[in-house]
Amino acid sequence: MDKQYDVIVIGAGPGGYVTALKSAKLGFKTAVVEKDKPGGTCLNRGCIPTKAMIHATELFREMQSAAEYGIFAENVRYDYEKILSYRDDVINKLVSGVGQLFKANGVELLEGTGTLEKDGSVTVHSVEGEIHCKAKHTILAVGSKPATVPIPGLDSEGVLNSDEIFKLTAVPESLSIIGGGVIGVEFASIFAALGTKVTILEALPSILANMDKDFAQNLKMILKKRGVEVHTGVQVKEIKKEADGVSCIYLDKEQEESVSSQYVLCAVGRVPATEGLFGEGVSLSMERGRVIVDEHFKTSMDGVYAIGDLIPGMQLAHLASAQGICLMEELAGEKRSIDLSVVPSCVYTSPEIASVGITEAIAKDKGIEIEVGKFMMSANGKSLISKEERGFVKILADKETQKVLGVQMMCARATDMIGEFGNAVANGFTVPQLLKAMRAHPTYNEAVGEALEDVFSEAVHAAPKRK
Repeated sequence: MDKQYDVIVIGAGPGGYVTALKSAKLGFKTAVVEKDKPGGTCLNRGCIPTKAMIHATELFREMQSAAEYGIFAENVRYDYEKILSYRDDVINKLVSGVGQLFKANGVELLEGTGTLEKDGSVTVHSVEGEIHCKAKHTILAVGSKPATVPIPGLDSEGVLNSDEIFKLTAVPESLSIIGGGVIGVEFASIFAALGTKVTILEALPSILANMDKDFAQNLKMILKKRGVEVHTGVQVKEIKKEADGVSCIYLDKEQEESVSSQYVLCAVGRVPATEGLFGEGVSLSMERGRVIVDEHFKTSMDGVYAIGDLIPGMQLAHLASAQGICLMEELAGEKRSIDLSVVPSCVYTSPEIASVGITEAIAKDKGIEIEVGKFMMSANGKSLISKEERGFVKILADKETQKVLGVQMMCARATDMIGEFGNAVANGFTVPQLLKAMRAHPTYNEAVGEALEDVFSEAVHAAPKRK
């Protein structure tokens, strides 16, 4: 006999598990299908382990520079095995927490691969056999996996993707990274801090090419200062296995070059993980491997919805979670509580990078007249104290209405501070409204007030703008 539910969610990543929990809280009888550990890529192989390693390696880098603060420590060293143990402890606590939330909220966890059948039912393939389930609403939230590119030799020994690099039990002596996006620059920061010779090979004209150009310019200089070689506008033509590693053959301005390293990390993005998802005869409307949905996340099959990395759009954990919450609110007959058009983006380098809303380039392309306020962190007391002064806060406001349209931050705690501006953009707050709040001294957040004042050329701690 088929198991019956109101809602079945396939996938227990940040999109799926949040959707399932919201579903249960709204009174739906809910099941979630997961073939791996709850938490998906984010908790197990992405956001959380990466940021744990960034925290540990940044601490090591800071300790090596402790003499700048008058603190002397001899023989500062690291134990990579213990770094990995710390990372895994963080993962296990969060994964366990998701499981406990399922139990507390009455969500049934079905362990196995979920397959959508042509009649709208779901078959769960588990080690104990097959389970057949039916629900009024089926939500696909299977997430994504590392993408590959058609480069000869990409399958060579020593070439890793962003999942496999977590399995290394020793720090590489050298590492070439194909791709200068978020994944690439974060892993570059991690291993460069541990002494790895890192080279980034990016096909586009800049690293972090989809973000504000000021980020790319500043981060490239910072990475170079820390020993990372950055080559942009290059095309990797071939990967060759060598006796003691691998080499990347690439074109730089039509000149053939090569770089040899112990490992190569392919970090060229992610694609939907749809293996085993669709049963025989199931054919949803798709484009470039992603499921097409309408504004309510409905697919081309009645009663079936899709969210997160499986559908077109930004591939971010918090966006997938927000989509799941909004979907369940609509299925419950409620209004959406989140504005899904305002999505913060974060990069956990040092200094951190965060943005929300439009950039100057987007404003120019759309013909939007803006005023720009910018404050350099070299004039921020807290940044000078922590020696993280290279960075800025930039605010874009509509010239006529003074509403904040976009914000870019490159500074310590940027990823924590961007939330204020997600709220501002989503609610249409103006610069004067945001200036009403006093900001404490000394804080990194003071730079926000200065940047807001600079929109009107009134920043106290900055020279007047040239007219």
